[in-house]
Amino acid sequence: MKAKKIPLRMCTGCMEMKPKKELVRVVKSPEGDVSIDLTGKKSGRGAYVCKSIECFEKAFKTKRLSRNLETNISEEIYEKLKDEVSNE
Repeated sequence: MKAKKIPLRMCTGCMEMKPKKELVRVVKSPEGDVSIDLTGKKSGRGAYVCKSIECFEKAFKTKRLSRNLETNISEEIYEKLKDEVSNE
């Protein structure tokens, strides 16, 4: 029997490839709205962050998230993401 392939994504904080299930997805919809996607199924451009506060702070400080999503991200979204990451 063939082993099931596990999808890998790169964390914008530590720049390491990790299984998609271990990461939190931030998505920019086609309309330009930025939100946190816990299901991983929303349409739009996505960026991933590890569920660790260190990776989140590194991605925030270097502005990699906003660069990857090609838009400015509001403080409100950063606060929601920080709460989501710190709860894990």
